[in-house]
Amino acid sequence: MKKETLSQIKSLMLPFTALIVVPSAMLALTDGFELGWGLTPSLDILVTVVGLVIIVGGLYLLISTIRLFTTVGRGTLAPWAPPQKLVVAGLYRYVRNPMISGVLLVILGESIAFGSPIIFGWFTLFFIANVAYFRFSEEPGLVKRFGTGYTRYRRNVPCWIPRLKPWCGEASGERSQEGK
Repeated sequence: MKKETLSQIKSLMLPFTALIVVPSAMLALTDGFELGWGLTPSLDILVTVVGLVIIVGGLYLLISTIRLFTTVGRGTLAPWAPPQKLVVAGLYRYVRNPMISGVLLVILGESIAFGSPIIFGWFTLFFIANVAYFRFSEEPGLVKRFGTGYTRYRRNVPCWIPRLKPWCGEASGERSQEGK
């Protein structure tokens, strides 16, 4: 197996843990914490379907951005093998964190589909942790690695709420001299 393929597979452990392992453990440790919304059966089904639609949307964001990291960025979603080129294509033209937005949507969808306040708590904790991580660790690292290209991108593309129109500016995608 190629080193790049193995690295990609290892990096998928991050979303697998956040989306499957942690919610499953929470449900198991709380005995399901009375799953469901306690609505009529037809409304419970409707709420579950809404949750599933949100999950599918989140998975679309996650898969699309992983693909961009691999093809455009020549790296993975994992901090130990990050993209070598700044990714300013596809969904990244609208918002700086579509990958984490995808993960958040999946967790939110799980909390809705299962009617689980404990998974909603995980959603909230995951969001707060990522806001702090991006602000204090990832973004300073990206400025160091990609220099003015990332600074210009950050000025023009919002962190969490997408732009209505894609950003069409240029951002140097190569590593800055400081990042080498």
